[in-house]
Formats: sequence, C-alpha cells, structure tokens
Amino acid sequence: MTILQSAPDTGLLPRLHDPELLIFIRHGQTDWNAEGRMQGQRDIPLNATGKAQATGNGERLKAFLEAENIPLDMLDFVASPLGRTRMTMELLRSALGADPATYRLDDQLKEITFGDWEGHTLEELADVEPELIVQRRADKWGFVPPGGESYEMLTGRIGPWLRSVDRPSVVVSHGGVFRVVRGLLEGLEKTATPKLDVPQDKVFVWRDGRFEVV
Repeated sequence: MTILQSAPDTGLLPRLHDPELLIFIRHGQTDWNAEGRMQGQRDIPLNATGKAQATGNGERLKAFLEAENIPLDMLDFVASPLGRTRMTMELLRSALGADPATYRLDDQLKEITFGDWEGHTLEELADVEPELIVQRRADKWGFVPPGGESYEMLTGRIGPWLRSVDRPSVVVSHGGVFRVVRGLLEGLEKTATPKLDVPQDKVFVWRDGRFEVV
C-alpha cells in the first residue's frame, strides 16, 4: 500500500492512498433523483432509466475490461448495501456475463445521510428552514443537516475504507461517496469536493494516479 503525504494546506484533503485499479460506478437513477429529493440512506429503488443506466454501465465496463485484458476474477466487486446499489451491481454483473449475485457488501459505502431532510427537495426546505439552507450554501463541506452527516463526517468513514482497498476493485456506491473518494485520491479542496458532478451513466476508472471516464 502506498501512502501519500497530505499537503500542509488545511483547505486540501489528504491524498490517503493510490490504489492500483479502482473502478467506481454510481447507482442508476431513482424517482427521487429525478425529482431532486434528498435521498441519503433512504432505500429508494431504481426507476426504468436507472436500470438502463446500470446495464449500460455494465456494457461499458465489459468493453473496457476486454480492451485492457483484465479478467473478472482479478477484481473484487463490492457495493453499498442499499437496494439501489445492489440492483445496479446485479444488472451490471449480468451485462458482464457474470453471476449477478457474486459480490460483497460494505456498510461503509452507504450514502451520506441527510437525516430529517431525506425525502424533501431543497426548495421545500427553503420554505420551512431558510436559515439552514443559507448555512448549507455557505459551507456545504461542514454543514450538518438535522440528524444527518456533513461531508466532513462522511470523509471520516470513507477514508478508512479507501485505505483498505488492496486489490483491483469494482465499487458500486453513491454520489456523495464518490465525491469524497475522488477528493481523497486527488487531494482536492474541501470546498470543491461536495460540488463534484457524478453522472449515473459513466464508469470512473482510477489508475496511474488519475481518473478517466469510460
């Protein structure tokens, strides 16, 4: 395991680890994603678009692995235990021609929780808790929703997981989790990390010290 030293600038995340190969896929779309609702750890299923995205990502991953001559049995397949990530993984593995049920779960890969805000849109919350919305806008990294987690808190559980990645892996997890994983791999600014875009129809590949999208 290669440990990279963190930068002295406290505004940057430490570069914790440089895995040989880490393939990250966000779960497909749910109705709450489409409606702009804060989903967090609520167990919302994939919709038809999300299922198509998951299958499409499996096809993209298959083409990438074949082009790079990477066998499936070289990879550790691991997912968040929420239903939308499990379904994404199973559709993805089916598209790879693999047993859809052969993967493992890791609780650390659950999405950031928004606590009492889950199920609501920001527009709805702005009508009832406008001062908290202003606080969140000013400091999305450190802001803690009522009963929820901040991105800073999420980093506290994703960091140890990332350090534990010791073999080439395919990970199906969530948008918030990917933002933190990317921030820790690239040593990004804390303020920029929660704003990273994480499309649901892309495969993110970390190797040679950088991400590429396939």
